[in-house]
Order: sequence, then structure tokens, then C-alpha cells
Amino acid sequence: MNPVPNPTDPNQQDRTARNVAIVTTLWADLGRRDFDSVGAHFTPAGHYTDVPAPEDGAFGPIEIAARLRLGLAPLSSYVLHPGTITAQDDRVITEHEETWTWDDEHTVTLPFVSVMDLDDDGIVRWWDYWDLGTVMNAAPASWLEHVMVGYK
Repeated sequence: MNPVPNPTDPNQQDRTARNVAIVTTLWADLGRRDFDSVGAHFTPAGHYTDVPAPEDGAFGPIEIAARLRLGLAPLSSYVLHPGTITAQDDRVITEHEETWTWDDEHTVTLPFVSVMDLDDDGIVRWWDYWDLGTVMNAAPASWLEHVMVGYK
């Protein structure tokens, strides 16, 4: 069982700062669409899922990179807008927006809440919360068909 978080404990402050730095680097990597670098932040059993998506998500750095690449690589433009990061010990929560552009007629800005849990080896869990209807209403049919093929 984890001890009760104590924000005045220097060890927890250092751990929190380290975890925020890891997540901040992950966001920079994702903003560049460097999917392999994003995956490298995860432990071998790390889990990433889009909570509203009808599947279990990706496990491990290779699958995580492949899952992100499947959805974001086809976009003509991807902008990750800086957000607010809140952290305590091994949990980092980010509220942010991403603008996805497929073409001149298809673009959307999605609000996200991302919850990440970390341990000494990296990110063990990343759950993204967003609205599936927002994406479905904005995306072109060709992209929807592309992502339905999957990454596994």
C-alpha cells in the first residue's frame, strides 16, 4: 500500500517533479509526432487507452507508438496546445486540447483530460478522456476506415 501523499516531503516533491518532467517531454514528443519517442516513455507492460474507444488499448512501447501513429500520422496537421498539468507523486493529470486537421474541409479541436501513472521505470498507465462524438462528426470517412483496420 502506498503511503499517504505528503506534499511537504522532499522525496515526494522530487518524485512529482521527475514525473512532471517525463510527461512534459512526452507531450513535446507527441507534438512532433515522434511516436517511437512517445512509446519509449512507457514500461514494457505500460498501457495506453482512449477511454471512449471500443477496445482495450495498446500495451508496451511498440504497440503504443503504433496506436498513436495509426490515428495521428495520416493528419495533414496536428497541433498539441499546451495545457494545465497537475501532479502528485506518481500520478500526472493534464488538461489540454489537440487540433486535428485532415484536409481543408475536416478539422476539429478536441479537449482532453489525460491521466498518467508512473513508476521508477516510466509510464505504466495513460488513459485519455475525450468525446468520441466530436471526432466522429469531424473526421472524413477515409480516416475512419483507416483507423478501423487497427494497429495490431
